[in-house]
Amino acid sequence: MATILIIDDNQAITAALQTLFRLQHYNVLIAAEPAQVVELLSQHQVDLLVQDMNFAKGEMDGAAGKALFYRLRQCYPDIPVILMTAWTALDMVVELVKAGALDYIAKPWDDERLLLTVKNALQLKKLQDQQQQAVRKRREQLRQFDGKDLCGLVFASTATEQLLQMALQLAPSDAAILITGSNGTGKEGIAQVLHANSRRKHKALVKVNMGALPAELMEAELFGAEAGAYSGLHKTRLGRFELADGGTIFLDEIGNLPLAGQMKLLRILQTGEFERLGSSQTRKVDVRVLSATNSDLVKAIASGQFRQDLYYRLNVVELHLSDLAQRSDDILPLAALFLQGKKPLSTAAEQLLLQYSWPGNVRELQNVCQRALLLAAGAEIQAADLGLPYFEPHAGKRALDDMERVDIEQALTAAGGVIARAARTLGISRQALYRRMEFYGIAPP
Repeated sequence: MATILIIDDNQAITAALQTLFRLQHYNVLIAAEPAQVVELLSQHQVDLLVQDMNFAKGEMDGAAGKALFYRLRQCYPDIPVILMTAWTALDMVVELVKAGALDYIAKPWDDERLLLTVKNALQLKKLQDQQQQAVRKRREQLRQFDGKDLCGLVFASTATEQLLQMALQLAPSDAAILITGSNGTGKEGIAQVLHANSRRKHKALVKVNMGALPAELMEAELFGAEAGAYSGLHKTRLGRFELADGGTIFLDEIGNLPLAGQMKLLRILQTGEFERLGSSQTRKVDVRVLSATNSDLVKAIASGQFRQDLYYRLNVVELHLSDLAQRSDDILPLAALFLQGKKPLSTAAEQLLLQYSWPGNVRELQNVCQRALLLAAGAEIQAADLGLPYFEPHAGKRALDDMERVDIEQALTAAGGVIARAARTLGISRQALYRRMEFYGIAPP
């Protein structure tokens, strides 16, 4: 329950405001003069100040209120302030709003407008508090990785933090790592972290997109070819494994490797030996192999499209990247990275980013941010600039306003109190579910 501190010397006004706010279930504190304000703020957690501008009979210039406002802004910059008065000159009000006052309400006030202003102010403070908490959490997370090379990765979710901790633990070894996850989740970034924190970091990290290589050229690309091995090749071609000797090779979309290539890859994993195309000379390399896939290799094995023995060689340890919607705490930090500080997001734009399901994951978020920078005409990026639907466009997704308390309670019961499972059932993110639970006063399990 939010706490509002009313600063006014008129008892009739403070009584009326106290009644109005308590009917809305706010806690209310009263200060009749500036001297009481500091004392109350030192004793209570206050979420909003509603401040008069004059505190003595006959005062009408607002000087006392102006002095108090600047003092409060200096000592308590995070508490929003709504100014109320019937006498202060307009130019002073404009000055204080520019200096950080949230709004100005003239006396006599309109109850509906005042309550709406208070509600908006408290919602804004809550969002700012969450952002500050996320910043503190981010700093604590980064302290754990002090001295490690994260290759510019930005994160705030516990899931990503745990994945990075595991990657850094595995980095010094030469074990083959299989990185799994949907398209666009950032598998290549994890491969970079593994290499950058390994004993091979001063050697090459060679990246190969197996899905982009023509099947007829795949063997030559991976293992090289002698001059004349195929039409048009007039000089020896070094393969990717030779180029990666002493370093690391990252085989992205490994599930696209044909069976003939799989057999040769298995050999090089077992012995480090291979022959270039068109040559009988056996060569040897020392390469760490990282691979990634968005496909189900176990199913591919069952259907005869992928060798089981190769799978076990590649998958000494698996690192799995969750979809972006399942680690929604990463969304706003990533958006800030992609926007490069050029324009901030409005509150509505932030909420839309958090509510969207991100079927294209981090790659889609990057594209949305880049497009918004090009299209946003104002100083801030608005929700409309993002080009995203305000309501999820496909089946199974629902707008928050269309969700009743009973739906949430039933989903939580069916999920055994597991928030992530209940959120998936409702078609929303975990963060969106927490917000709606808070709205209805549903305690977390």
